[in-house]
Formats: sequence, C-alpha cells, structure tokens
Amino acid sequence: MQDQQPELEWRDGGVPVSVRFDDPYFSLDNGLAETRHVFLGGNDLPLRFRDGFAIAELGFGTGLNFLTTWAAWRAAGVPGTFHFTSFEAFPMTPADMAIAHAAFPELAPLADALVAGLGADGRGQFVDATLEVIAGDARQTLPAWGGRADAWYLDGFSPAKNPEMWGPDLMAEVARHTHPKGTAATYTAAGFVRRGLEAAGFDVARAAGFGRKRHMTRAVLA
Repeated sequence: MQDQQPELEWRDGGVPVSVRFDDPYFSLDNGLAETRHVFLGGNDLPLRFRDGFAIAELGFGTGLNFLTTWAAWRAAGVPGTFHFTSFEAFPMTPADMAIAHAAFPELAPLADALVAGLGADGRGQFVDATLEVIAGDARQTLPAWGGRADAWYLDGFSPAKNPEMWGPDLMAEVARHTHPKGTAATYTAAGFVRRGLEAAGFDVARAAGFGRKRHMTRAVLA
C-alpha cells in the first residue's frame, strides 16, 4: 500500500499538509470536531448505525475519519461490526499517521490499534470494525470496487486544488456504489460538486459548515 507516499510538511504543532495539493489533511481549528460535524453529522450518524453498516470514503489521509467513526460506534454501544472502505491515491505511512494522531489524545487507544493493525495490503481486521484502504486513483479503483456503501465521506483535498477528485464521472461512481437511500456528506459546498452529485441522482442540500466554512453539503440518493 505504500508505493506512492505523499510528500508532507508539518505545520502548527503537528498538522500534516500535502505538498502536492498545498492543503492540510484536517482542519487547523479542530480536525476531530470537524469530522464529527461534517461526516458523522452530515450522514446522520451514529443514529443510523447497525450491524454491518458500510461506510466508504474518498481520501483516507491520516485515518482520522475512520478513528472518529470507530470511537462513535463504540460510544453508541452498537453490537456487531461496521465496514469502512477508503480510496486513497497516496497512502500515508503508519509512522506519519502516528505523528498526526498525537493531536487527538482521546483517540489514542484506537489510533494505536489502527497503526499496529493496518497491513501492507491496506486491510485491518478489528473486533468491531473492518477496514480496507484501496490504494490508487479513485477514478480507476472505485469503478472496479464490488461493494456499496450506506454512507459516503467525500474528503478529498480542496476541489479548487484537486478537481479530479470531485468530477461528475466520479460522483456518478459514488452513486452507483451507494445503497438505495444511502447518504453522502462533504465539507465543500462548491457548485460543481453539488451539481455533480445531483446529476448522479442524489438529492442535495447545503448545511451549516464547520468553523470558518459557511456551508457544507449533504446528499441522499433519491
């Protein structure tokens, strides 16, 4: 999984920034709070959790979204297992993940388990979660994926800096790999992203964003 590692800079006491896209991996204000607001709240989680719930994601990054979801799953006391599949073009090394995770001490036990349990093939099998990080360009890897998700986390780098991750063809693949009435959420409210989701068959709405972002996007497959 580590054949195309990202080039990183570390800013503001341990926030990783992609040199390629000149964009931080999580909010400089509070990455954990942002994930809870955008991806959990934007997909009505943990209310919808159930055994076998499937989440898919564009952009694994540091693994913060997975860790935050895992913590929410455990806090909700849901029996069984959830499944998390993420598509990542430039997988971060476990060592770099561990540096980034230090910013979130409340997630430390789960972060340690992730770093220790994530295999070179991008797979992790845990007591109450399964994880697969699929390396490569999502425009090629997502169409080949055989699964479907109940909820999507659309978390690529900024559409202005990484438009390939947000194009209408990829949004159509997101829809094709979503269960009926499944949801998607993202921090961006860019017009072309919303239009791409609508063209793919989602009912799209703007919602209050996190921190300095006025708006975000929520979507439900019609």
